[in-house]
Amino acid sequence: MNYSYWELKEWFSNIDFTIVGSGIVGLNCAISLKRKHPNAKILVLEKGTLPQGASTKNAGFACFGSLSELIDDLSSHTKEEVYNLVYKRWKGLQFLRENLGDNAIDFQQKKGFELSDSEGFFEKCITQKDKINALLQPIFKADVFTTCDNTFKFQNIYSKYIVNNFEGQLDTGKMMSQMLLKAQKLGVKILNSICVEDYKENSTNVIVKTNRLDFYTNKLLFATNGFSNKLIQENIKPARAQVLITKPIQNLHIQGTFHLDKGYYYFRNINNRILFGGGRNLDFKTEETTEFGKTKIIQNELEKILKETILPNTAFEIEHRWSGIMGVGNQKKAIVKQISNHVFCGIRLGGMGVAIGSLIGKELAELLD
Repeated sequence: MNYSYWELKEWFSNIDFTIVGSGIVGLNCAISLKRKHPNAKILVLEKGTLPQGASTKNAGFACFGSLSELIDDLSSHTKEEVYNLVYKRWKGLQFLRENLGDNAIDFQQKKGFELSDSEGFFEKCITQKDKINALLQPIFKADVFTTCDNTFKFQNIYSKYIVNNFEGQLDTGKMMSQMLLKAQKLGVKILNSICVEDYKENSTNVIVKTNRLDFYTNKLLFATNGFSNKLIQENIKPARAQVLITKPIQNLHIQGTFHLDKGYYYFRNINNRILFGGGRNLDFKTEETTEFGKTKIIQNELEKILKETILPNTAFEIEHRWSGIMGVGNQKKAIVKQISNHVFCGIRLGGMGVAIGSLIGKELAELLD
């Protein structure tokens, strides 16, 4: 395609900052840069019609880690590292809420509940509860984790839940819509359906090569999370998450957010439907992909748990299924760094994009200070 003089001049000339990826990190990076440099020309490139990855495909959990997940983290991280992970997630959630407003994203703090498949698993977690609560006391000034009875009458689980008293939920679509609106109001230019294929850095700027055209930018910032290894070499790999949602269910009494199996399964009530996702631990290798899609092994297990545990005495129909791509690694700390003179990245959100994405975007922008 031959672009017009006006198109080239307005969108692809004299660009100060180009951000690859219009998800939570990319948009917050653009917003932060525009606030610090109001006269800068900022361009955000997105390969999808909507933000790819997981920003518009997640379950809308405003979470920072279930008890079993944090216990598991302590086997591969120090206490200080786990504390810092939770602190950053909590700080990120507060930043997200302050930036967009609770009403605009339908934020609700209805607590989180972890279900145990056996008494042994429950007791193993409970023996560490006080230790984890003490570790997190400086952040929350109260006990994060308590217990309660099986009030929602789930079946094939132990009779008590582990309760996260500070966990919340939000509307993912509203969240991303508000971020896009905020960036556009500040004058950030966002282009969809344009894919960065390569880049070449020289002494003064970067040539960005896309499937549409090539152009120059002063700085190039990657916010591509699970897709990052296609263009930059960092310690990150993709992780696909599969999700389904039911049709509306009358008198659905389930409220809050719910976790199973160290957080590998998760579900919630959204508009009187059950949104249920997870199961990549059934087949880690297959789910280590940047391809969107579904597999029988995971979808069948989701339906089985839905039927036997979550809605054992309730008729339901599956209305829709989808998947998202996360970015993970052998460490859960995000990668926010300068790669070279003019190239930067903010990636590896470890499945906690809702919690830390806004903060990582801001930190990515601050690398240029």
